[in-house]
Amino acid sequence: MSMAEKGTPADMKRTHFVLVHGIGGGAWCWYKIRGLVENCNTPNPYPTRIRNCGYKVSCIDLKGAGIDRADTSTILSFDDYNQPLVDFMSALPDTEKVILVGHSAGGLSVTQATHRLPNKIRLAVYVAATMLKSGFFTDQDVKDGVPDLSQFGDVYELGFGLGAEQPPTSAIVKKEFQCKIIYQMSPLVDSTLAEMVLRLGPVLAPRSARFEEEDGESVEKVGRVYIRTMHDNVVIPEQQEAMIKKWPPCQVYALANSFFSAPFSLFGLLLKFAATSGGCN
Repeated sequence: MSMAEKGTPADMKRTHFVLVHGIGGGAWCWYKIRGLVENCNTPNPYPTRIRNCGYKVSCIDLKGAGIDRADTSTILSFDDYNQPLVDFMSALPDTEKVILVGHSAGGLSVTQATHRLPNKIRLAVYVAATMLKSGFFTDQDVKDGVPDLSQFGDVYELGFGLGAEQPPTSAIVKKEFQCKIIYQMSPLVDSTLAEMVLRLGPVLAPRSARFEEEDGESVEKVGRVYIRTMHDNVVIPEQQEAMIKKWPPCQVYALANSFFSAPFSLFGLLLKFAATSGGCN
């Protein structure tokens, strides 16, 4: 007998999480979260661990990310980069609303979706993510939303898809810096995985993100929550706080660790959001 037959709330069965990665990542970034929340009916051989809960989970590869085979050096606009998410959301039934979750630069993808497809989104969740209502229009937007890793030295491997004399079109944190900057609080297995699968991510595309309302639909239709991470080296706590103050969400939560090192804490918050819409009702 399924959990739904045993009286599990019907809303749980219908809840659909859509998870969006940051620059250089891919759907694989969410493997721990997906494993925790996806399959309720699979027998759990580890009774001391949190049981899986049977929600639907979709992890998106944006263009040139994860297993998407597009050449990153050719991705010069944010619309192009984010098209896989827009296509996925557009194809959902009109009756389905998702909890859309973005990490780091994935917050830009979430915001564009709230502008274009607000009726498909039950809740927008920003996890240590870039949360700018209109994208990058001002120098302050860049200061608040673009990572500055200069304190760590020469950390980037760059790609020059438009030629050596032009600005770089792609970047990745060098392998020797990834553990220190991104996975500083994570198990070694996570940084090892990242060394194998992180890809050059587009750098011109995110900077081109400009969001305007379409068809008279307001981005404010969508409830938003922000999950701060207190030990993030990419979108640092000060940047997170600045974006929260500039465009206040209905609720703010916090993870004591970094994004990759706190899957169970993030899992717990997502379950809470599924039950309460993050307190944005």
